[in-house]
Amino acid sequence: MEMPSQRKDSQTETPQTGPKKIWSENRENLLILAIALVLSVIIRMFVAEPRYIPSDSMIPTLEIGDRLVVEKVSYHLHPPQAGDIVVFTPPKPLQILGYSVEQAFIKRIIAQPGQTVAVRNGRVYVDNQPLEEDYIAEPPAYDWGPEKVPGDHYFVMGDNRNDSNDSHIWGFLPQQNIIGHAAFRFWPFDRWGRV
Repeated sequence: MEMPSQRKDSQTETPQTGPKKIWSENRENLLILAIALVLSVIIRMFVAEPRYIPSDSMIPTLEIGDRLVVEKVSYHLHPPQAGDIVVFTPPKPLQILGYSVEQAFIKRIIAQPGQTVAVRNGRVYVDNQPLEEDYIAEPPAYDWGPEKVPGDHYFVMGDNRNDSNDSHIWGFLPQQNIIGHAAFRFWPFDRWGRV
């Protein structure tokens, strides 16, 4: 009995060349890369982003060159609180002075909407109560206020009180300018941790 001969199909696959070959060989890697890029843009826009400290206005809490993660979600759930360190776009008075809207500032919230703030005799007062501020570089060498913080605004100051371009110079910070909350320092490694 004769076995049927195995014959090769006449329609053999022809090797792909050019862009089709590159796409077919790397399709999964390219899709993963595209997904990663889209996720990183979404995360940066809505969840968190890295920031660099360019000035000494927050010394001793933050130093020049520190790198932080700025968290953007929590202020959609609750308003900023006194003591929070926030990153924000320059309000109108700073833009008039030439600061770009892309140039972010970082300061500590001292007073919230409706509170009265004053600086006198080297102390900061909120609603006539002196703040205990063990985080500042030195007491403020100026007097300011008293003034009431308007609705949807905050009074912010740098921890390096005498070398900070903050609310005592340009006024109250609109809530809409707040980008997020400085949550975590990831550089330098010897000082990494919560801010």
